[in-house]
Amino acid sequence: MVIFDASTLILLAKIDLLQMVLNKYKGVIPEIVKEEVEYKEAIDTKVIIKQINDGRLIVNKNPDKNKIRKICKDFPLGKGEAAALVIANEKNDVLATDDGLAIKVCKIFNVKFVTAIHFLIESGLDKSRALAKLDLLKKYGRYSIKITGDAEKRIIGR
Repeated sequence: MVIFDASTLILLAKIDLLQMVLNKYKGVIPEIVKEEVEYKEAIDTKVIIKQINDGRLIVNKNPDKNKIRKICKDFPLGKGEAAALVIANEKNDVLATDDGLAIKVCKIFNVKFVTAIHFLIESGLDKSRALAKLDLLKKYGRYSIKITGDAEKRIIGR
């Protein structure tokens, strides 16, 4: 099972990879992440809501508010990232996040994580389509040149 925060959901929706990922992995989000996604009225919001309505993305109750509050107090994370992190930590599942600070907190708590780039590399798409989607991630994501360069090498090298 993969617990998603809004950042990765939105990036995967923007590059048209979300449905493929959710066909392969059981996806879960806390209620607060659904609220964060619904707040924006963009095309990627509609893609994400469709995955929820089709049952490919499950909405869980939020974890205990005190746990979310503690994470947010100790680290400047948003409530959605904190809630997803708490669920992933409690269930010993993988957190899908492209939030740099959330990734650092995952390392502190020893929570496994993946990013949209990880999903792209493992997608099995042919090289030209994968590289085109990587170009979109470069446009929409906040990745360093080192990370996107490594991803490009991995895609070309497979």
